[in-house]
Amino acid sequence: MCLTFSHHCFLPSWLFVKFDVSFIVHLWHVFLNVHIKQALNFSDTYVVHVNVFVSLQVIKVYNEDNTSRAVEVPTDITARDICQLFVLKNHCIDDHSWTLFEHLTHLSIERIIEDHESVMEVLSGWAMDTDSRLYFRKNYAKYEFFNKPLDFFPDHMVSISSETNGMMNHSQLIQTFLNSSTCPEIHGHLHAKEQGRKSWKKFYFVLRRSGLYFSNKGTSKEPRHLQFIAEFSDGDVYTLLSARKMHGAPTDYGFCVKSTKRGSPRDLKLLCADDEQTRTCWVTAMRLFKYGMQLYQNFIQPHQKQKTPMVRNRVPLGTDPLGTGLSISENSLVAMDFSGHKSRVIENPSEALSVAVEEGLSWRRKSCHRLSSHGSPSTSQGPMSNMALHMAQPWFHSKLSRDEAHRLITQQGLIDGVFLLRDSQSNPNTFVLSLCHTQRIKHFQILPVDEEGELFYSLDDGHTRFADLIQLVEFYQLNRGVLPCKLKHHCARITL
Repeated sequence: MCLTFSHHCFLPSWLFVKFDVSFIVHLWHVFLNVHIKQALNFSDTYVVHVNVFVSLQVIKVYNEDNTSRAVEVPTDITARDICQLFVLKNHCIDDHSWTLFEHLTHLSIERIIEDHESVMEVLSGWAMDTDSRLYFRKNYAKYEFFNKPLDFFPDHMVSISSETNGMMNHSQLIQTFLNSSTCPEIHGHLHAKEQGRKSWKKFYFVLRRSGLYFSNKGTSKEPRHLQFIAEFSDGDVYTLLSARKMHGAPTDYGFCVKSTKRGSPRDLKLLCADDEQTRTCWVTAMRLFKYGMQLYQNFIQPHQKQKTPMVRNRVPLGTDPLGTGLSISENSLVAMDFSGHKSRVIENPSEALSVAVEEGLSWRRKSCHRLSSHGSPSTSQGPMSNMALHMAQPWFHSKLSRDEAHRLITQQGLIDGVFLLRDSQSNPNTFVLSLCHTQRIKHFQILPVDEEGELFYSLDDGHTRFADLIQLVEFYQLNRGVLPCKLKHHCARITL
């Protein structure tokens, strides 16, 4: 629905989807009458044009626990519009990581629906007799390759065309993907499922702007040895959700290219990598080849809306591929000491770690003082009070198993610092921190520490202790401590 009048007032149609159409028209009649009366004070004539175009459709969207919600939306709505709609409806923090996924249950595959894509065009490609769904959830890795290309494109998998003489770093590589006149290349070994057979065979693959090829003679890239597999103008890249079970793949790191015109299992180009980093590299490169500069526009659009006028300093190209000043490397952050009359940078890593430990102990003392000043709970009530605090946090997932935690973090993006806390399944009365680092998920046990009748929690055998899990999380969001990286992005679940 789009309503306009001669003052050129425009409101996006998707904001009105939760109201009845007649109610919207009534509101606009009132609005127009007010403006007509105001305009008559200045002019003898005032022409009002009202155009009402209503074309709505009901869609159903799911979240991680498979609960769903049906909404009525315009037929021209995009994936970004859907995400913003559910962010508003559920009062979520819009950190630009919310993503709409296309999930094809009968094929056990899914993909990111890019922010600019028309949702109705995606739905039009679904067969009527299949269980296909839209999922709404976080994905912190959606645009992370613009910030940290080194994590997505390993040296041994990337090469540049001869025109550039091979002189190009990884940040410039992102620009070559976005520039249609340059020719980056991804290459390496992948397992491929042979057409019409259950067996998989390993080949040397080459990904170019013109499409995906495999070599029928070792690692040769000569044109006579390269056989065409797929191109991306009429196809999309999906990840396999059950590569071993559903498709008999040799590893769990499967992906495929699916034509937008054909959707049967026989038409899938099934591939499988040996590890997660390799799969991520191939899938990310295919997205960049298909959408190019449009992906970058999707990435910067939310930041441009929030940007305030300021003097922009140059940042290293490695942290900001197109010089927009949108991101700053963590390497530019330093430890500071404010205990004296003048602040100073702590350059010694050992001193920085000891300061971090002391800060944790200071937090513990402040917490104890706060509890005592407001009436400290008894020893028997303390743990239950702390437990209530933990349960209310969005990063705490009570009865989540190790496998479920692994799946949830994988769904929400395998980038450094994605984490959640959960109950330990093997050791009652303890907790586990599940954290992603270098595209691997690691689990750290949080042990209770009893000191003179008071209960504390610790990740490092009692050296750094916290009165509750909230303090622990806040500390490790600021300090790496014994962890491989800081806690940055918590896994969140919402009820639609």
